[in-house]
Amino acid sequence: MAGGMQTNGTEQLISMLGRLGEDAPQIASKALYAGASVVADAYSKAVDSIKTAPRRHDENGKRLPTPEEKEALRATGIAKFRKDQDGVDTLVGAAEGYAIVKGKRKAIKLLARSINHGTHFMKKQPVFRRASSQSRTQAQNAMVEKADELINQIAK
Repeated sequence: MAGGMQTNGTEQLISMLGRLGEDAPQIASKALYAGASVVADAYSKAVDSIKTAPRRHDENGKRLPTPEEKEALRATGIAKFRKDQDGVDTLVGAAEGYAIVKGKRKAIKLLARSINHGTHFMKKQPVFRRASSQSRTQAQNAMVEKADELINQIAK
């Protein structure tokens, strides 16, 4: 005599998995945006911690950013999502474009990199690196929570 097995709800499970497959790109991008917004918030707070000085040099001949340069960095945000062979990604941080600081046009990304890594004339303040590493776990948790929330909405 052959044994048998009976299951209930298999058709519902197959239907839910089919809907999940169709909505997977939207779920991934919404989850990625949730994580990126956590990092963008951390970057905005990091801008507040940048030390400034009005063109004074320290004993090593290096200077701190001016208050105007610090204000130019307030344009942090999230770039458009890009899809490549590895998946979907985005950039978080200094916005594209230029800021006018003391009558001179300065690239915002270059200014952020100069402050974060330092240059031969500007003192190093790794505030963005710290913000990125400190917000990594929170961003991952936000992405998982958002994905779970969206998957549960589809499963209902």
